[in-house]
Amino acid sequence: MNKTEEDTREMSFWDHLDELRSRLIRSFLAVFVMAIIAFINRQVVFDLIILGPSKANFVTNQWLCSLGRALNIDGLCFSNLNIQIININMSGQFLVHLYTSAIAGLVLSFPYIIYQFWSFVRPALYAGEKKKSQLAIVYSSLLFLTGLLFGYFLIVPLTINFLGTYQVSSSVSNQIALNSFISTVVSVSFAVGIVFQLPLLIYFLAKAGLVSPDYLKRNRKYMLVILLIVSAIITPPDIFSQIMVCIPLLALYELSIGIAKGVYKEA
Repeated sequence: MNKTEEDTREMSFWDHLDELRSRLIRSFLAVFVMAIIAFINRQVVFDLIILGPSKANFVTNQWLCSLGRALNIDGLCFSNLNIQIININMSGQFLVHLYTSAIAGLVLSFPYIIYQFWSFVRPALYAGEKKKSQLAIVYSSLLFLTGLLFGYFLIVPLTINFLGTYQVSSSVSNQIALNSFISTVVSVSFAVGIVFQLPLLIYFLAKAGLVSPDYLKRNRKYMLVILLIVSAIITPPDIFSQIMVCIPLLALYELSIGIAKGVYKEA
């Protein structure tokens, strides 16, 4: 299908540059506004969201504790958490507040930023390409959001409860720096969100002819090893956490095989 007359309108280099600048400014303003909202709502961002996984009444900690009692596994119940988070720099808490607000602004405005990026490249696409690229953006956003929530609600509590309470000796107590704690929460959540982009990666590889459904099926056992390694990297060093992460990653891999089949049927 041909491009519309509006889409085929010739644009000079400076027109493209001006359009890109406009999209970047809109994206920056969206992040800035969302960051201000997050900065104002400090108690919600820190007490409820950031520090939530370190508390015994956090929804995941309660669920794991119930699961541990049902399976008679003591290690899953984190009802006696005693994690002490400290700040040792004069401006530490204020700088952490700014940093966290910026991260929150970026996450909250992520769909709008993706939309601005798509709006910039849209005029160069044909009608069929526009529809596929729009779907790719929607799926990518949903996968990232799902991974982000999965990492926050499951991997982050497991990581905090394992590393935050681990002791080489009863004589050594854990006093965790605030910036270290927040860095762990952010990095783990984002890492899982990125890993959840696997189906989209397989889609583009299949489109490029680099992988096929048969190839993915033949290499299941190798992929299982890779996913276990990835799970070990982004989770605490205990087998339960690794299995909890590896199961959805295997499900995503099976979904990727189905996606590759669909790509080859279209070809």
